[in-house]
Amino acid sequence: MAKLMKRKELEQHLQDLDGFSKPKILLEQYETRAHIAACMLHTIESAYGDLGQKTILDLGCGCSVLGIGSVLMGASYVLGVDVDEEALQISTSNINQFELTDIDLIQCDVKDLPSVLERKAKFDTVIMNPPFGTKHNKGVDSLFVEIGLQCLGEKGVLYSLHKSSTRGYFNRKAPGWKVEARVLAQLRYDLPATYKFHNKSSVDIEVDFWRFGKK
Repeated sequence: MAKLMKRKELEQHLQDLDGFSKPKILLEQYETRAHIAACMLHTIESAYGDLGQKTILDLGCGCSVLGIGSVLMGASYVLGVDVDEEALQISTSNINQFELTDIDLIQCDVKDLPSVLERKAKFDTVIMNPPFGTKHNKGVDSLFVEIGLQCLGEKGVLYSLHKSSTRGYFNRKAPGWKVEARVLAQLRYDLPATYKFHNKSSVDIEVDFWRFGKK
């Protein structure tokens, strides 16, 4: 059995990845910070064993921080999905930087993914840092979870980040989705000034790290 990579080492690797050069506000493109990504992935594997030798769907992969980190933590295969061609170009560059061969990328709108996969591809684990559903994208955070759950195998699990202010909403939705939902941790998302309307150099957003497991 391969030795588990330490969280700090994983974070150092992820810090070397390229991020968005021109993030798109309509897609709520914010980078998954290396520290948060490393905390998420290390917990997923060390506490639950949901990465090592597992098939992973990185939904809304962006620059593929979570997908690349999953392979570094022992995942057997990762499929990264994003609607944005430029994001996938950055992902490709990042993947090539690590000379990884266990990651594929497809360009696809999240709502179309089940039909694109023909409902055949079922993953052990879904990981994502979806849009928070603010500004022009109300409800998209919930849509990402719903689609992700459809892409899971029989005993699959989904890990996701959501604003802590939506905790009650997701707790209410979980029974209808037939999943066991649990907040593993509350994190502070250090969001740097990204768009012109940001008038602070950075802001901390409280986010919940969720685990949704099929019953």
